[in-house]
Amino acid sequence: MAAGCIGAVCVARPRRTGGPAGKVPDRSQGALPRGRRTQQEDTSTHRGNSFLIFTGGASASRRGSHPAVYLLTIGLNHKTAPVEVREKLNIPRERVGEALARLRAEVAVREAALLSTCNRSEMHLVIDDWEDALRGATAFLERFHGCVRSEFEKYLYHHVDRSCVGHLFRVASGIDSMIVGESQILSQVKAAFDVARAEQSARLVLDELFRRALRVGKRSRTETDISAGALSVGSAAVELAKTIFGDLDGRAVMLLGAGEMGELTARHLLDNGVTRFLVANRSLDRATELARAFGGEPVRYDTYSEHLKDVDILISSTSAPHFVVTRDAVALALRKRRDAPLFFIDIAVPRDVEPAVNRLENAFVYDIDDIQAVVAGNRAERDSEVSRVETIVEREVNDFMRWFQGLAVRPVIASLTSRAQQIRDTEVEQALRRMPDLSQKQQEIIRALGKGIAQKILHAPIVHLRQSSESQDGYVEVETVRRLFNLEVTREEENAHRGG
Repeated sequence: MAAGCIGAVCVARPRRTGGPAGKVPDRSQGALPRGRRTQQEDTSTHRGNSFLIFTGGASASRRGSHPAVYLLTIGLNHKTAPVEVREKLNIPRERVGEALARLRAEVAVREAALLSTCNRSEMHLVIDDWEDALRGATAFLERFHGCVRSEFEKYLYHHVDRSCVGHLFRVASGIDSMIVGESQILSQVKAAFDVARAEQSARLVLDELFRRALRVGKRSRTETDISAGALSVGSAAVELAKTIFGDLDGRAVMLLGAGEMGELTARHLLDNGVTRFLVANRSLDRATELARAFGGEPVRYDTYSEHLKDVDILISSTSAPHFVVTRDAVALALRKRRDAPLFFIDIAVPRDVEPAVNRLENAFVYDIDDIQAVVAGNRAERDSEVSRVETIVEREVNDFMRWFQGLAVRPVIASLTSRAQQIRDTEVEQALRRMPDLSQKQQEIIRALGKGIAQKILHAPIVHLRQSSESQDGYVEVETVRRLFNLEVTREEENAHRGG
């Protein structure tokens, strides 16, 4: 295993052996506490293959009384899983639509969105039963990615309702990122939302949730200094190269992969004195375009290994699903370099550089997890801004939860109003039949009187129902009204008010 020193910090690839622990939050929780929640507080846990099933609180009580929708997030990220696990669940951008279609066909979900980046893979779901959804979604991950559940399950975290909302808002704001305050995640959240809308899998609830998440992300960056001087993964990779070589003047670098991440890295390389710059990409036109923009040289993707002998640093960020840089290719390049050191910074997920390269003499490989050591100080400098962002997140979570909890009230209010109108119309028409001599104008006065009485009777209960939806135990009062007036809310009516 290769290791290197960054300042006074020695870096070795982290090897995590366990997943997070905690509990599944429920709908009865109050406001989020000030300050950052730990991963343990926000996640569920399981023993072996059996999930710890939540049986108390509002969620359990509501389950037996009437249909309810839940928000559920299932995922893993750089905090809970090493890169060798994250890459197993990574979904290439071009397959997200396919994954959404299969997920909705195979698992009982009302709405779904998938967020997959180099540092996280998450499902954001609207479901009827979170226990069934947990099992179904986990099984889907196993089938879709073709991997064994035991390889990833212990690294998963689960968020329900309020915790789900807070998590997505923190992700969008950049405070849950490996590099706190980085801006790329906001565009990635938007891209996930755009695909979900295009696939018609983000309707009422996820549409509202993601719109608000994007708003939180923008507010966090304009109302605080969370992004001021923030590193990106690409710039952090360059900083790592500088700690290895010192001054980059006169160094030759090859960029393998000319996507957004590669382009950002290229800009930082040029700003730090690189004199020779090679670009290899599957699309030679794209490689030529990027090389021309930065004064570099394009290289055919299938011949990149022939140029390894000519560079000091290779920064790799392709979207290939397999290893691109092999041990044999590097061994040959090292012999031609007369064993001069060759450094690889692999910021791709899945990884581009075969792990066996690490075992070669004078070959040093750093992956996306190693970059965490570079940005540790960056996080410490941003702690005060994180607290300010948390205040924004907390307020926005409260606002969303008021809206979300109100969804349970709307079909009940509609049913109550409809019942009152039916009784009013029936009684008024019966009375009018007993008074056949009334003029048309007099009949309209009677009908208006009935309508006015019904509205005044309903006003206080409806106001109370709307207010109760914002309280922790509001579902109890909603259920009481439902039983008192013998209201039956059909699934069709509920869907009409929830967009399901």
